[in-house]
Amino acid sequence: MSLARTWAISLVGIEGVAVEVEADLSDQLPDFRIIGLADKALGEASQRVRNACANSDVPLPSRRLTVNLSPASLPKHGSGFDLAIAVAALATQLPLSADALLRTAHIGELGLDGRLRPVPGILPAVVAAARAGLRTVVVPRANEDEAALVPGIAVVGATSLGDVLSRHGIDARLPDAEPVHARADQALAPEALDLADVVGQDDAVAALLVAAAGGHHLLMTGPPGAGKTMLARRLPGILPPLDDEAALAAASVRSLSGHAVTDLSRVPPFEAPHHSASAAALVGGGSRVPRPGAIVRASEGVLFLDEAAEFATNVLDALRQPLESGSITVHRAGYTASFPARFQLVLATNPCPCGNRGLRDAVCECPPQAVRRYRNRLSGPLLDRVDIELTLLRVGRVPEERGRMSSQEGAALVRGARERAMRRLADTPWRRNVDVPGTWLRSGPGALPPAARAPLDRALARGTLTLRGYDRVLRIAWTLADLDGVPMPTPDHIGRALFLKRGTVS
Repeated sequence: MSLARTWAISLVGIEGVAVEVEADLSDQLPDFRIIGLADKALGEASQRVRNACANSDVPLPSRRLTVNLSPASLPKHGSGFDLAIAVAALATQLPLSADALLRTAHIGELGLDGRLRPVPGILPAVVAAARAGLRTVVVPRANEDEAALVPGIAVVGATSLGDVLSRHGIDARLPDAEPVHARADQALAPEALDLADVVGQDDAVAALLVAAAGGHHLLMTGPPGAGKTMLARRLPGILPPLDDEAALAAASVRSLSGHAVTDLSRVPPFEAPHHSASAAALVGGGSRVPRPGAIVRASEGVLFLDEAAEFATNVLDALRQPLESGSITVHRAGYTASFPARFQLVLATNPCPCGNRGLRDAVCECPPQAVRRYRNRLSGPLLDRVDIELTLLRVGRVPEERGRMSSQEGAALVRGARERAMRRLADTPWRRNVDVPGTWLRSGPGALPPAARAPLDRALARGTLTLRGYDRVLRIAWTLADLDGVPMPTPDHIGRALFLKRGTVS
């Protein structure tokens, strides 16, 4: 047949789109042309495909070959289209089953010798293929384990173009070289950090439990050595394990970032970018290919900004929109890509540039203007989106070893509070207190009586709370009630929530 079709997957952000790869063979001057908004890497596929076919003993015909990538209006990038282009091109002259090709997506980069090389983003690509109703996906052998994590679709791992063709019933040469293996992930296994290691900061540990139970954003201010980083790094250990959907989303982001994915980790991700990171490194982007930034990699987990006041102001302000919407859309000249950004933000900062302000046995020589500039690096709109603000002091004495809460005990408390919140919100689209909108909290079925909200109303009237802050205090109060196992917040919970929003712990 002179016209053949199969499927490939184009990734735009974390979302994949099924792309129909059409190949047409005509009696004109020999040429190999790829059309359909292909980028430079994809445009070079013609030469890779031609050499791979020749070295697999199935050379392309010396006629005009046109490959169309449909929908033509969708920008396409990367080398993952190589295999689909080669199979569609060869199907114009070889007896490959048209029905089998139309039920199969082919994903992978071709080497000149015909071997299949792994490509990033296999997991979201296979998810997109399954959603598009395709029955089978062919991937490089190095990506087979990752692709097999997606249910509902048959995964075929192949080592070369000849291997793929032989599975379609065509006799082709298999390369003698070893199969291409995936690059080993250099990331170390997450260190086991226990909440019991935190010494002398019982009130801060209690606030950390509140943050974990409700999904609240947290700001910790204190001198070096107060335990801010220690507390932040133990937050993922008390968060509930990720469910199937969240684990698949987190693994898809890791795959898109180029990391090897061998299983669906249930541990919430933890990202801690350096304070010299740019806005693009935090948000994501790229000139030609969209790449996830730190806030995307932290989705379903924790984003920790240590020395937050040292970050550039425009970098911190880039957090404001994702904190509200739970997603980030990157706009570039050649593409628009959307990524998930459902992260829990933890900020840590010193009270002044030198960090000694307020300490009894240290001298702070920072002038008032420098202190004011330093604190103003965290803008009012950003702080208004933070639920819990703590001021920590250094530990003055070593307490007894007994009675410290472990991560296992803390995780059990957090799990119980989340279960109570889920039962209470069962008839709503929300599952965590942090997700409940303010209108529902103030006037919905669970609205507190005016007497219980009186302290909040006075703070709002004085201007010490914005309406957004008012709603955040209500969310914290509900989380405190869930931790205490009571059906509704009391005035005491409101007072404690106000304290956590603007309080001090030592």
